[in-house]
Amino acid sequence: MEIDPVEAADAQEPANREHARLNTWVAITVALLATFMGICKVKDDNIVQAMQQAQASRIDDWSFYQARNIRQEVAQGTLTELTLARGTAATAQRPQLDSSIARYQALVKDQASKKDSLRAAADADQKTYDSLNYRDDQFDLSDTLIALAISLLALTSLTHKRWLYWIAMVPTALGVLMGMAGLFAWPIHPDAIARLLS
Repeated sequence: MEIDPVEAADAQEPANREHARLNTWVAITVALLATFMGICKVKDDNIVQAMQQAQASRIDDWSFYQARNIRQEVAQGTLTELTLARGTAATAQRPQLDSSIARYQALVKDQASKKDSLRAAADADQKTYDSLNYRDDQFDLSDTLIALAISLLALTSLTHKRWLYWIAMVPTALGVLMGMAGLFAWPIHPDAIARLLS
C-alpha cells in the first residue's frame, strides 16, 4: 500500500487551518494584552511616583512636627523659668520679665499651632498614600493576571487546544477588569489577595 502525499496533505490541511486560526487568535489576544499592559504600566508608574512623593512629604511633615515639638518644649521650659523668676524678682525687673514672658507665651502658642497643622498635613499625606496604594494594588493584580493569561495563551499556541484558549480568557477578563479599575479609579479591590501578595 502506497501513501499518496497529496491525500496526506489534504487530510492534514483542515487541521492546519484550524491551528493557524487558533494561533491567529492567540497572537491578536497577546498583542492586545501587551498594549493594555503598556498603558496600565505608564499610569501605574505615575501612581508609584505620587506615592513616593506622598511618603516623602509625610516623613518631612513628621520631622518638622518633632522640631516644632522640641521648640515648644524649650519655649515652655523657658517660660516656666521666667514665671518663677518673676515671682522673686525686684519690682524694677518685672516689666522686662513680663515682656519676655509674653514673648515666650506667644512662641509656645505659635509652635503648638504650627505643630497641629503639621500633624494634619502628615495625616493628609498618609491618606493620599493609602488612596494611591489602593490603585497601585489594582495595577499589580492586573499585571499578574495578564501575565498568567499570556502564559496560558503561549501554551495554547503550543498545544493547539482550543479549550485552553477559553481558560486563558478568565485571567484575561479579570486582568483587564483590574486594569480598568486602576485607570478609572473604580472601587474594585480584592483586599485578601492584596494582603497575601504584599
